[in-house]
Amino acid sequence: MKEVKKDAANKKNTTATSANDSQYGSVYSRGWKLDFVGKRYYFITISAILIVISLISIFTKGFNFGVEFLGGSELIVETTSNNMAVADVRAKVSDIAPEFKDARILQVQAIGQGEKNTFSIVITPKDENGVLKTYTADEKVNLTQKVESALGGKVLSFNEVSGDSANEIKNLTWQAVVVTLLAILIYVALRFKFIFGIGAVIALLHDAIITIGMFSLFGVEMNAPAIAAVLTLIGYSINDTIVVFDRIREFGKKFKGRDVKVIINDSINSTLTRTLNTGIMTFFTVFMLLIFPTGSIRSFGFGMAIGTVVGAYSTIFIASPIVIRWVKSL
Repeated sequence: MKEVKKDAANKKNTTATSANDSQYGSVYSRGWKLDFVGKRYYFITISAILIVISLISIFTKGFNFGVEFLGGSELIVETTSNNMAVADVRAKVSDIAPEFKDARILQVQAIGQGEKNTFSIVITPKDENGVLKTYTADEKVNLTQKVESALGGKVLSFNEVSGDSANEIKNLTWQAVVVTLLAILIYVALRFKFIFGIGAVIALLHDAIITIGMFSLFGVEMNAPAIAAVLTLIGYSINDTIVVFDRIREFGKKFKGRDVKVIINDSINSTLTRTLNTGIMTFFTVFMLLIFPTGSIRSFGFGMAIGTVVGAYSTIFIASPIVIRWVKSL
């Protein structure tokens, strides 16, 4: 009689365990017990909206390209007056040469400069045929003296990028992004399943498009450090994603026959603390690069600050949940 009751109790426990296994946060997952997979369509919708906003901004508003992508010349000028604004600089330099009338002028005040102001003046000098040109050594010396005299300051640097160099930089930049994504697809496909490689690349495209879209939307300068931020973001994001994929593979082997949705959910939950801790600490670090530095380094800080948040989001809500419909077993 006791054995019959014991068998009935075991059967009841087995049924309860099976019921738990069919839900998120099952008994073999410790810590967080959130239903990421079950709510995946809400998160995918949010991502889709952000991507659409980013693409609309990219194709309608465009980018605030730096001199590296447009070509031309950039003068970094330090003035001794702290009352000088962009409008004042434009008024003082507009008569120096025709190209200065349409110059792009930005204030790049650095922390601790006291009563000094620093400005970036980007000009696009063209020859008689309307082709972008570069200055000779004598022309650069002459322009430097005129700018310093007009503003009562000092030209800290005079950088030039030819039109051909700008086009080459653009082409190499996009090639670098494409090659990086393909290399990651191959790596993840070989280490895990091919469909997870697809999921990783989708998540990375998600991160890159939204981050680049924010550059367009907020008018932050798109320059070489900005592209460096995007490439750094890709490496950072895939590292986070690989951690989740490793846990999925571990749980898949440990709990053979379990529901794939439960395994993926528990894998995300079990790595969530690590993902959040890494993301928060990285964000605060790169946020300092956005607040304190000036000039082109701020573009790097902006890209990394946005990318860190978007990368953590895609790791948790996009990379694994988006491919679950094509995963039959682990």
